[in-house]
Amino acid sequence: MAPPPAKLSGFHRQDHHWYSDAGLPSDIIVSIDGVNFHLHKFPLVSKCGKIARKYDDSKNMNEKSLTMVLEEFPGGPDIFLIVAKFCYGFRVELTAKNVVLVHCAAEYLEMTEEYEESNLLTKSESFFHKNILRNWKDCILALQSSEPILSRVENLHLVDKCLNALSMMACTDPSLFGWPMMMYGSFQSPGGSILWNGINTGARIRTSESEWWFEDISYLSVGLFERLIKTMRARGMRPESLAGAIMYYSRKHLPGLGRWQGKQGGKTRTVASFSLTPASGTTIDQKDLLESIEKILPQKKGKSFCRFLLGLLRVASILNVSETCKESLERRIGMQLELATLDSLLIPAYADSDALYNTDCIEHIVHHFVLTESNLSAFSPSSLDPQASSSSSESLRKVAKLIDSYIAEIASDVNLKPGKLCSLAQALPESSRSLHDGLYRALDIYFKAHPWLSDNEKEELSNIIDCQKLSIHACAHASQNERLPLRVVLQVLFFEQQHLRTSLAGCVNALGGERAPAPAAHVTARGDTASEIVQRDGWVAVVRENQVLKKDMDRMSTRVGELVEEFTKIKQEMKTVTKSHSARDSPRLFARKIGCKLVPRFSDAQPESLDRSLCTPRASIERARHSHKSRHTESFS
Repeated sequence: MAPPPAKLSGFHRQDHHWYSDAGLPSDIIVSIDGVNFHLHKFPLVSKCGKIARKYDDSKNMNEKSLTMVLEEFPGGPDIFLIVAKFCYGFRVELTAKNVVLVHCAAEYLEMTEEYEESNLLTKSESFFHKNILRNWKDCILALQSSEPILSRVENLHLVDKCLNALSMMACTDPSLFGWPMMMYGSFQSPGGSILWNGINTGARIRTSESEWWFEDISYLSVGLFERLIKTMRARGMRPESLAGAIMYYSRKHLPGLGRWQGKQGGKTRTVASFSLTPASGTTIDQKDLLESIEKILPQKKGKSFCRFLLGLLRVASILNVSETCKESLERRIGMQLELATLDSLLIPAYADSDALYNTDCIEHIVHHFVLTESNLSAFSPSSLDPQASSSSSESLRKVAKLIDSYIAEIASDVNLKPGKLCSLAQALPESSRSLHDGLYRALDIYFKAHPWLSDNEKEELSNIIDCQKLSIHACAHASQNERLPLRVVLQVLFFEQQHLRTSLAGCVNALGGERAPAPAAHVTARGDTASEIVQRDGWVAVVRENQVLKKDMDRMSTRVGELVEEFTKIKQEMKTVTKSHSARDSPRLFARKIGCKLVPRFSDAQPESLDRSLCTPRASIERARHSHKSRHTESFS
């Protein structure tokens, strides 16, 4: 059973057929996408040049009725119904959602002033310029409606006009263009929503006036959004605002990016976006979206923007975008690597890799950073711009500390190859690290997580550390670290002794300088001297602690030598006592026979203490150095 006919302003529909309510038999049938319109020739021929020519051709062929099939008609049957109503003299309503389609349909049917004054093409163009281009929301809706027929709309320059109007309104006060910014003031609901004629619209109030348009343009398709950003940039929009709009759009349409950064786009709605619908009916290709976003990214630096770029790189690894896109993202991140954080650098390895993290992209980023810093140094020498040189050195130190922390974080991965660790550590120049404590910590973690490494592999990995750049605390730990190769331990002990001698010499010089009479000084000089004494006393305490540790470590290695020396002295003393005194008159010998040991006098113990003082940690180091000289000659050269 057929559904009842639907009547709509002089036309009614039955299944896939539309009929006029005029009551006269139709003499022309127009077919669009399988829907047939049974109409009359006079209303159509008098206003549509395309149909008039078709009708003239059919008259020459003596055809009583004309059937036309309109291929690729803009807007389909719904828009043609509006055109038919206009031709029959019925009232038609032009809106922001249909005006672009109606204008293209009028241009398709050639409804110009040549056939009738105030024809549909003129009316739709006038409505577009007077109503649409002056209202922010209507411009967004018009752009959305043009996406299905974008190629035809481009020929009429309607898209460019909408984009120019939007960019102009975004750069100026939105309250001048029909957007109810006044309701940000007194007309607010208790919950903070915007009221429209006393009705809660659900739109949240924005705290930043420069961000009011981010949500609205996020409903556009990727292509239109890209063109709008380019138009805004050409008009002089600030890079900060462009970056904010791009970040908002990306977080809304790239779910992985929003989850990782803990933010979801599209939750705050404005009055304009309250009546908008998502862009196009098809799903946005995230790979194409990311590659398009990368092309319009501004040259901007900032902590949040750097984190956003690293998030894009993370998503790019998942979507397997082009190498050009990845390389561009790595270059952009490398230009501001000093602003990155450790957690944002931990990009998982999504490709066919056994390792947990993608170290290749981080290495590429570091190389771009080093290249950028070297270029800056070449164009801004320290003699001409000392401030730029200081800033560059500070950036190098920050990045070195960040990369050392990154290596320490990934060192526990059992599948991390030694070569990857070395290449990451050596990616930065030697001058970027004043201390190698971070590298030592990372190497210690790696040795602990990879106990199966061979001695040769450990030796090669240890070459990334300069023992002379280890702090006194790192030296104390390394000298007792059983996971380190013997060569490294010996080097650490050697340089630690050098540090100790230097520190002690400095303390002695400072004390000697204080004993000398000094002329009258100012109060500030006395304060500086006091601070130096406090610092010196701290160093003395550290040195004493280190000496105690060294004595405990060297005790086992020197014990044998001490026993041999003591036994020799006892034998010599026994021979001397036997020759000079009798056994009965020698209380010392008698005491040894009965198993007692007398306390030596100060004069007797002084030579022994001097002999024992020769067996210092330095002497033990020299003996160890001599015993391993044949094996480790190169490391000490």
